[in-house]
Amino acid sequence: MQLRSLRLFMAVAQTGSFVAAAQRLHTVQSNVTAHIKKLEAELGAELIDRSGRARLTSAGMALSEYAERMLQAHDEALALFKGSRTPGGVLRIGAMETTTALRLPPILAAFHAEHPAVDIQLSTGPTADLSAGLAEGRFDCVFVAGRLEHPRFHLSKAFAERLVLVSAAPLEAMPTAERLLSATFLAFRQGCSYRQRIELLLAACGVSAVRIMEFGTLDAILGCVSAGMGYALLPKATVDAQRYRFPIHSLELPDAIARVDTYFAAADPASWTPALASFSQTLHGALEQA
Repeated sequence: MQLRSLRLFMAVAQTGSFVAAAQRLHTVQSNVTAHIKKLEAELGAELIDRSGRARLTSAGMALSEYAERMLQAHDEALALFKGSRTPGGVLRIGAMETTTALRLPPILAAFHAEHPAVDIQLSTGPTADLSAGLAEGRFDCVFVAGRLEHPRFHLSKAFAERLVLVSAAPLEAMPTAERLLSATFLAFRQGCSYRQRIELLLAACGVSAVRIMEFGTLDAILGCVSAGMGYALLPKATVDAQRYRFPIHSLELPDAIARVDTYFAAADPASWTPALASFSQTLHGALEQA
């Protein structure tokens, strides 16, 4: 069924006249008649009683309920994508645990205040999982560590992070190779870009292997580090924001290891929903003011 046919059908139902329906939708009566006949042929039922004033048959009444919902949904979708109404629907965001803990809350709050009709679904995970989820269509956008080499991804730099070595005791200098060989590092699961920096740091210190334990949350890592279980590599801004909760210390690292840029990644902007386009505007507006 064509939407044009349904629209003409509803005009006849509402006006009770083929002529009036044609005038309302700026067409000719023969066009209205042709569309109604086409609908009746498609459905195999007489929709309008043409004896005297045009009246809906029982089949026509049944169709009118569906036609009204279909036309309304079409008009709402069109209005949404043409920007004539407030964005709605679901926005699926993926982000690293550390980014979610510190960077995103004020941005998400600002976006929600401006677009309360959008339902935000936020999931956390390591960069590898997030990039795979974006490629598979499980996320509308993600925040990941470093640039993703993917021809279909639209990337823009969001945050600049500096990783620090986190410990329970104050650190005046980098621990010796002997100390590191017997140490334990706490990190997010495989696929986390920060975990890869642990390996770079150890290689720079001449250490080829070390015990790395996987934890699922930032709180778990910080809690266990503060208890003396081992070291961690985390963004300085995140560590500083958590010092009031955990008795932890940190050591600055060389730029080659410390600097990690967080990128906002999504598919080609031509495929964005209005909700994603609005979120991108809110994000970049916040970054410009920072």
